Amino acid sequence: MEGLAVRGETPSSESPNSPITRNNTFMQTDTPAFWSPPVAKLQPYVPGEQPRIAGLIKLNTNENPYPPSPAVLAAIGEAAATGLERYPDPESLALRQTIATRHGLQPDQVFVGNGSDEVLAHAFSAFFRQPGQALLFPDVTYSFYRVYTQLFDIEAELMPVDEALRIDVDALVERAAKGCAGIVIANPNAPTGIGLPLSDIERLLRACPDRVVLVDEAYVDFGGTSALSLVQQYPNLLVAQTLSKSRSLAGLRVGFACGQAVLIEGLTRVKDSFNSYPIDRLASAGAIAAMEDEAWFDQTRHDVMQARDMLRGQLQDLGFDVLPSEANFVFARHPKHDAAQLAAALRERAVLVRHFKQPRIAQYLRISIGTPTQCDALVTALKAIL
Repeated sequence: MEGLAVRGETPSSESPNSPITRNNTFMQTDTPAFWSPPVAKLQPYVPGEQPRIAGLIKLNTNENPYPPSPAVLAAIGEAAATGLERYPDPESLALRQTIATRHGLQPDQVFVGNGSDEVLAHAFSAFFRQPGQALLFPDVTYSFYRVYTQLFDIEAELMPVDEALRIDVDALVERAAKGCAGIVIANPNAPTGIGLPLSDIERLLRACPDRVVLVDEAYVDFGGTSALSLVQQYPNLLVAQTLSKSRSLAGLRVGFACGQAVLIEGLTRVKDSFNSYPIDRLASAGAIAAMEDEAWFDQTRHDVMQARDMLRGQLQDLGFDVLPSEANFVFARHPKHDAAQLAAALRERAVLVRHFKQPRIAQYLRISIGTPTQCDALVTALKAIL
């Protein structure tokens, strides 16, 4: 077939990169011209590297180094044996009831989604699209928050953390009193691992009683203090958690949010306008089993916390400055070594850690807590590099 070549290439019907033809006219398919204008402006979230080669020690994405409870695998196997030809329960009532029972709530105070990232996205859409008002969150925090504000066209105002990289609650309270679209904080914060006491959470809740305060507790089970105990008292509180970290279910994708029924209804309205069946049968069965096996949960999270405290001391012995952490990772810098170069050198030694290029934290490494063997391998590699 004859025609005009695209970008100097000779078209071929056998090439997978051949341009699409319509009415004998070649059309380019690799251009953003088809995108909606807001999509062209997006700066998507960049996840940590998922290794494609064997043997890497993966300490870069804050996963739990231990497998899920054996009860989870049994429950998934049983769920897979029958019923997959049917849609799952769109209300995920059994899972919501399990979560509610554990936290002393009612099912209508619990919302579930595909990982806490989806739950957070629905919350941004449901509560923070307030014309003429800005959503407040720290300038050093989970970078997906900024992505969501771009995706949903929400005005954002980033509040600087202090010199110790702690969330400046005083500044947030003062700014919120002037009016805002809401407040979002991660507690413990990511990527620093630093937590806030409940007294500070309450100050934020009182500072903007007419707007939602979203507390993202992805890492709270590793030593933080949960705000779930405040749900009944504050109608503007929404608490999000995930089963990816402390329940070892990163590969299953289940997260949830707790708040008073009016907030859950808002989330459900968004969910049912997007995906009526977010939690499949296997995920629901596995998540319920994980929530019910308290012994496995307690053992593995305490193992992670013990390894974290030991690793913090080992890093300090090597000259690192290490922030206090209530999460399953540490945030550390070495005053004499560039963080990007350290990350690259560690990768050459088959150890993955996370480095961020954001100016205020460009000299820090976020290191997920692995098994004792994995942590020892990290320390051995750092000794060789330093």
